[in-house]
Amino acid sequence: MDGHDSSHHHTKKKATKNPRFAFRTKSDEDILDDGYRWRKYGQKSVKNSLYPRCTQHMCAVKKQVQRLSKETSIVETIYEGIHNHPCEELMQTLTPLLRQMQFLSNHFT
Repeated sequence: MDGHDSSHHHTKKKATKNPRFAFRTKSDEDILDDGYRWRKYGQKSVKNSLYPRCTQHMCAVKKQVQRLSKETSIVETIYEGIHNHPCEELMQTLTPLLRQMQFLSNHFT
């Protein structure tokens, strides 16, 4: 006997999985605008997706886009992870409104 208990095995910690969200949309367009900016990861295409990673620094969200083979009018978009920043398009829309609210609160309070 070597003094080691054979019933205890070294186990790797299970990595926490990012949440996954899938959407199916009837569309002629392959890539649907969701308000976020996406970039290629290296030069590889992932499941026909042109822009599989979020462009924001330190945001690890991945996106896969593919057309269903049996129902070609449907585009399936799968997101893995949750963005850790606001949507760029939404912020561009809200910024003038937020500035106006700030102006009004500074002048009428």
